Amino acid sequence: MRGEPVVAVELASPVGAVDIRPTRCGMEREQVAEVLSEIGVLLELKGENPFKTRAYHNGARAVETLQEPLSLLVAENRLGQIKGLGEALQQKITELVRTGRLAYYEDLKSSIPPGLIDMLGISGLGPKKVKALHDQLGLDSLESLEEACRKGSVAGVAGFGEKTQNRILEGIEFRKTHASQHLLSDALAASEPLLEALRGRPDVTRCALAGSVRRHKEVIGDIDFLVSSKTPESVLDFFVSWPGVEKVLAKGETKSSVLLSGGFQADLRVVADSEFSFALAYFTGSKDHNIAMRQRAIERGLRLNEYGLFRSAEETRDASLRVDCLTEEEIYQELGLHYVPPEMREDRGEFAIAEREPFPRLIEWTDLRGSLHNHSNWSDGRGTLEEISRQMMSLGCSYWAITDHSKSSFQANGLDPSRLRRQISEVRAVNEKLASEGCEFRLLTGSEVDILNGGRLDYDDDLLADLEVVVASIHQGFSQSEVELTTRLIRAAENPQVHMLGHITGRLLLEREAYKVNQQAVIDACAETGTWIELNANPLRFDMDWRQWAYARSKGVRCVINCDAHRFEHAGFLRLGAGIARKGGLTKDNVINTLSFQNLRKALSWKRMGLKPAF
Repeated sequence: MRGEPVVAVELASPVGAVDIRPTRCGMEREQVAEVLSEIGVLLELKGENPFKTRAYHNGARAVETLQEPLSLLVAENRLGQIKGLGEALQQKITELVRTGRLAYYEDLKSSIPPGLIDMLGISGLGPKKVKALHDQLGLDSLESLEEACRKGSVAGVAGFGEKTQNRILEGIEFRKTHASQHLLSDALAASEPLLEALRGRPDVTRCALAGSVRRHKEVIGDIDFLVSSKTPESVLDFFVSWPGVEKVLAKGETKSSVLLSGGFQADLRVVADSEFSFALAYFTGSKDHNIAMRQRAIERGLRLNEYGLFRSAEETRDASLRVDCLTEEEIYQELGLHYVPPEMREDRGEFAIAEREPFPRLIEWTDLRGSLHNHSNWSDGRGTLEEISRQMMSLGCSYWAITDHSKSSFQANGLDPSRLRRQISEVRAVNEKLASEGCEFRLLTGSEVDILNGGRLDYDDDLLADLEVVVASIHQGFSQSEVELTTRLIRAAENPQVHMLGHITGRLLLEREAYKVNQQAVIDACAETGTWIELNANPLRFDMDWRQWAYARSKGVRCVINCDAHRFEHAGFLRLGAGIARKGGLTKDNVINTLSFQNLRKALSWKRMGLKPAF
């Protein structure tokens, strides 16, 4: 089973199944909750009593919402005081906390055919449906599932039908198409430790990541490393013997390819330092950007390749003809261009800018003051309000909005109006407590309110008006037509209580296609109403897509880079989101949550008055 992305505060780390390795003396609260939740899913696959499976899901929820450290409760033998934790769950939690392992979980997981767990990765297939397919058709792998769908057998199973069968086939095809692709966050997690190790070697002069990772593409293929060195053999020996290498695919005199843990192919090229800047530009790409660069060189009587910029009409590596360029900036300068940041090298208008003027300073993640779309343990997040405040304050954030789900998102424990009003009071109490301690950090009240059919919102306007931040998102009805979905988003933008639209296409990278929506029409509506659009920095989303931000920027629509955080380490998504914003050409001035708290408050109020921020 695939878990949600888990990204460390400083660096991105992998997305994957529950990590049950011990941390210190055992497991933390969040890890225990994940294991209990996964046990519930596995039990559903086995067809266990629904009361038993529900007990594990409820137990996971109880652990997630604890107000005290789980290790303390175990040490003091106080788990029995927690509602929803029976004796059996208490024993299992104790084993997890004390040892970092659970024999019951490991045995249960090994008893399930791995193919069934793979089938859960197909959109629309939950544990009950997978079990039905296994029981009635004997399906135990994605291959057997695809074959049964193509024969029409799945449509005959009760609760499926031809429409569901076609969707399953679409899901399988989607998975095949993206089988060799990886999330940017995973690639960074796999590559950055190795990059730092290479940088620390005395035989390495310069080194960098290249390729789509350096361009900050949301989905990448291989990982490209580039090094300059006088002793390439020693560097390549180190590379292929790196502890994370599972298999050496090829090893030559200047290049090696390996398979890293996590399924990444990583390529290392070693060049002379005089060639480094040219190789870095070339292997960073993109292909289209490189073609345009080579054409500019030819027009000037030069030749550009990965070895240099040469005063020659023919392809050459003759060092005597090479134009000395120590940096990429000097290469662009020789071709009559201002420097193009790596993220923008996609041949999507960057040359028109680079010919005319220097690129504006693109946003840095350190420009961000906080996130305006986040969740707590009141809905499907993990931290309490005070925990979140102190954690984000410790990172240097100025503010953090709590925007838990609204009532229609029942699967995410959405808040009904009475619970939301209680939460507003508790947020204020937390702020008062922090202020009494001399803290300037501010927790903001808010909601991620569901956009229902026709564009209605899940709360009435009077309740929304009591909130400081309102994010409006679609969480159901993805199969509606483009007109219906676009209309829902536009009508939400027209509501003066809505500050921003959240993840406007609902895509999950490598897992689920975006729903059909006329994004340009939505952007136009946001421009007209002064509504902001979220760049959801969760590495599964990065939605709105970077390709749309040039148009949004031209219309004066502001971006909000949000973590959509459900746990503490998701604060690290700010770094990832800023990289995607850079790819969209966004500057600090284009992004709302670079504002100081005082200016943010003004911007929030101006939206409700129908005004656009003047910052």
